[in-house]
Amino acid sequence: MKTCIIVLLVLTSCLSRAEAQHRSEKFAAYLFTYFTSNGEGGEQIRFALSKDGLNYKALNQNDPIFLSKDISSTGGVRDPHILRSNDGKLFYMVATDMYVAKNGWGPNHAMVLMKSSDLIHWSSAVVNIPKTFPEFAEVNRVWAPQTIYDRETKKYMMYWSMRFGEGPDKIYYAYVNDDFTALTTTPKQLFFHPNEMACIDGDIVFLDNQYHLFFKTEGGEAGIKKATSKKVNEGFVMLDQYLDQTTESVEGAGLFKLNNSSTWILMYDVYRKGKYQFTKSNDLLNFSVVDNEVSMDFHPRHGTVMPLTQKEYDRLVAKWSKQ
Repeated sequence: MKTCIIVLLVLTSCLSRAEAQHRSEKFAAYLFTYFTSNGEGGEQIRFALSKDGLNYKALNQNDPIFLSKDISSTGGVRDPHILRSNDGKLFYMVATDMYVAKNGWGPNHAMVLMKSSDLIHWSSAVVNIPKTFPEFAEVNRVWAPQTIYDRETKKYMMYWSMRFGEGPDKIYYAYVNDDFTALTTTPKQLFFHPNEMACIDGDIVFLDNQYHLFFKTEGGEAGIKKATSKKVNEGFVMLDQYLDQTTESVEGAGLFKLNNSSTWILMYDVYRKGKYQFTKSNDLLNFSVVDNEVSMDFHPRHGTVMPLTQKEYDRLVAKWSKQ
């Protein structure tokens, strides 16, 4: 018994050191995952890389990293969101299962869940909300899923916007199983606009001991706003202020922090103009436009950015760079 205890302690110590070593690896680059259009071939996941978070080059000559028909129920995917696991060992990506080029803006019911240990090879699963949860049979829009680690439950929480009939879109959440293939809890409402306006494209980040939920309002007061809460799964209160820095129509708010910096980037899809806008902030409240510092050799639609280590950057370049 004593020998077993010693072995267990040694193994635990080794695992702790390995995890600590991984956490100590410095981020040196950024991965931008996105789709490109509503047209044929556009609703597929693509990757781009950056060293500074502002200037990006598409991988794989801006071709998809895999085909939507192989991972989705509709043949198209949109709005990809990527997240590094809390222990740093895995990567989770989720997307809207929707094929506008073929099916138009009709009802959609599903989301695609993906998992990888190396950013190269991905497993996938489809979650159809009405089929999985009969009480949601009247849902006709399931849009823009994202994932965050819940520090209290120590589980991964997915959140997305959902609509019943002709009602307003509201943001819901549920927890994911350990395999990242299914939802383990019935979706619950996370946030709704106090004036019953539609809310879509939620993105949650943690700063100064509170969660900041950025989202797009729809209807008569369209634009990007945010709500804050001390808890990730309840209690969000909206700040009645627009945070996008344009009068153009926008969607797909995405936030990320610049490496080794206190500066946050809020980017969003200026979809009617076919461009992205980047803004910066140190407090997630006051944003200034930095478009003159940004370059991309592609035209993204609603995507997200995640920091990378140098090893991860090199691995992606080796796999998909076609210079």
